[in-house]
Amino acid sequence: MKSYAARRAALIAQMKEKGGGVAIIPTAPEVMRNRDADYPYRHDSYFYYLSGFTEPEAVVVLTAGKEDRAILFCREKNLEREIWDGYRYGPEAARETFGFDAAFPISALDVEMPKLLADAPGLFYAIGGNQKLDAQVQGWLQAVRMQARTGVTAPSVVHDVNVLLDEMRLFKDAEEAAIMKRAAAISSAAHRRAMQIARPGLREYHLEAELLHEFRRNGSQFPAYGSIVATGANACVLHYRASDAEIKDGDLVLIDAGCELDSYASDITRTFPANGKFSGPQKALYEIVLASQEAAIAETRPGKRFIDGHDAAVRVLAQGMLDTGLLDRDKVGSVDDVIEKGAYRQFYMHRTGHWLGMDVHDVGEYRETQSKGEEKPWRTLQPGMVLTIEPGIYVRAEPGVPEQFWNIGIRIEDDALVTENGCDIITSDAPKTVADIEAVMKH
Repeated sequence: MKSYAARRAALIAQMKEKGGGVAIIPTAPEVMRNRDADYPYRHDSYFYYLSGFTEPEAVVVLTAGKEDRAILFCREKNLEREIWDGYRYGPEAARETFGFDAAFPISALDVEMPKLLADAPGLFYAIGGNQKLDAQVQGWLQAVRMQARTGVTAPSVVHDVNVLLDEMRLFKDAEEAAIMKRAAAISSAAHRRAMQIARPGLREYHLEAELLHEFRRNGSQFPAYGSIVATGANACVLHYRASDAEIKDGDLVLIDAGCELDSYASDITRTFPANGKFSGPQKALYEIVLASQEAAIAETRPGKRFIDGHDAAVRVLAQGMLDTGLLDRDKVGSVDDVIEKGAYRQFYMHRTGHWLGMDVHDVGEYRETQSKGEEKPWRTLQPGMVLTIEPGIYVRAEPGVPEQFWNIGIRIEDDALVTENGCDIITSDAPKTVADIEAVMKH
């Protein structure tokens, strides 16, 4: 529980730097799927980052000023509901277990919050994230303003608390890194399993089932996102979801899937031949994507900008597109011309990575927010940041494109933890080279 308490203390310190006040951080609401059935519950990442508490109907409140306090509002003990829904901590046990200074029933929010907000200099709250709570906050502020004649004042400034938390969450501590490495190992094993199981005649959902099996049997609570299992032309659809398409001899299979472990995500993409052997055209494009990823990894180290890896990958991809004839030199010119004009985007239309953490597309600014120039410079990488590195090539069947490459979609994605001297590819256990993939798939 020390890490959660330390994070709360760090946030309170930042609140004091901005004049102090009260922070309100709610967890996620439960959402009904259909009649009498809810979606599997997943707590809010900001809330969990500060609390470690996984029950619904809960709010963290921090006060920074004359008295620094961390308060939890949560559901009361209810033995009858526990028969149906499982164990509830209740305020007192939650306070003791999760290290809060005080805890109240969630039903006491409307009573306690006007007291806490009275004479608070500022309100630290993310407006617009929860309409129901937004309305409650307005009501609490109005209740405080009604006491103006007695000398009580309401907060005079509102800060987006998520902006402060985003910067904190961008840097992973040793405990977070250890969880992410374990999640990466589980996901790597799942990708290996899918390669070993794959063969022509199966369907995409068969491989998805193998992924989910490996995730869950190793302790993962959820997939970090909807698994992409795309065969043949489906691999050229960037956000394709595993469906019922048949895996055919001669096709490539692209799998983008990762588990969530203890609230932290992993994110891996591998592309492999359904029959266990890359064809000539498939291998040619695959080696280009792999080389582009290696170039991006080399640029992933402290002092480099977030965009440097993308730029390095694009240069390798653009050269490969020219060398293979995907792009016609007579029409598009040199590598520099391809990059300047963006001609490569016909076959590579996304960035090479994103932040990774409690959310698969994790929080944190990609550009320096303090810059006052017209275009903010890209963020400089620092130890503790975690990002994905995921170049690709996607070739649709189109006039003017060499037919031998039609319907080939390739993406290779790994998770990189920035270290003092470079980066640690924490997903390296998932087979990636042509030789390793073909060896794993020998039946």
